[in-house]
Amino acid sequence: MRRLPLWLILSAGATFAFLYVPLMVVVAYSFNDSRLNAEWVGFTLEWYRVLFYDEEMLLAARNSLFIAGVSSTAATVLGTLAGLAIHRYRFRWLPILVITPVAMPEILLGVSLLVFFIQVLHLTLGLLSVVLAHITFSIGFVAIIVRARLAGMDESIFEAARDLGASPWQTFRLVTFPLILPAVVAGFLMSFTLSIDDFVITFFTAGVGVSTLPLQIYSMIKIAVTPEVNAVSTLLMLLTLVLVIAAARMDKGFMKGGA
Repeated sequence: MRRLPLWLILSAGATFAFLYVPLMVVVAYSFNDSRLNAEWVGFTLEWYRVLFYDEEMLLAARNSLFIAGVSSTAATVLGTLAGLAIHRYRFRWLPILVITPVAMPEILLGVSLLVFFIQVLHLTLGLLSVVLAHITFSIGFVAIIVRARLAGMDESIFEAARDLGASPWQTFRLVTFPLILPAVVAGFLMSFTLSIDDFVITFFTAGVGVSTLPLQIYSMIKIAVTPEVNAVSTLLMLLTLVLVIAAARMDKGFMKGGA
């Protein structure tokens, strides 16, 4: 096996250190037996125990899981249909229309959704508005993953099913859907991860009295970065890591970034 140049190894090491050392510091200080992050005093699990008795934090966690579950389910259905339409009909502007919310700055998307909900729909901001907002930005991610899966398939499989007398619905149910199922599940996990982590769009569309985990963490760090904040950040980081790894394992095209 060819050896990698030393400069390349050092550059990669420095890059990964820049990315992951801050996260490791947060994880380490979530076990620090001190209310201050100034110095390491000793190991403790006390902040995780305190966390699970914090009613505001538990309510925020329930809201985050509810919003992520509902919005991801809806986004997966709509994103899968969009991915199929982009692959099959090849309309020139359809991919741009579906994928644009993915590339749009979150603050712009949040402001536009806020204005649309209040000025056009006359909707009271709350859980429903956050769910609708999360569906909006998640559809594009699911569509990209499903489309990438379809692009790597042999069209003769579907033509053979039709030649054998299968109707369009039977071809989709018995051939297409089982083949794209890993991408559909990966899209669901990806949209769930994005939803439960989102702060900017949630901040604009949640209104008064509705909190999610990112919003709750933000309200806590305005006072100070306590070990409790480190503990909830560690749990959120762990959940995100598990979901991203599961999504990547379900669809290898996602790891290759291939649309």
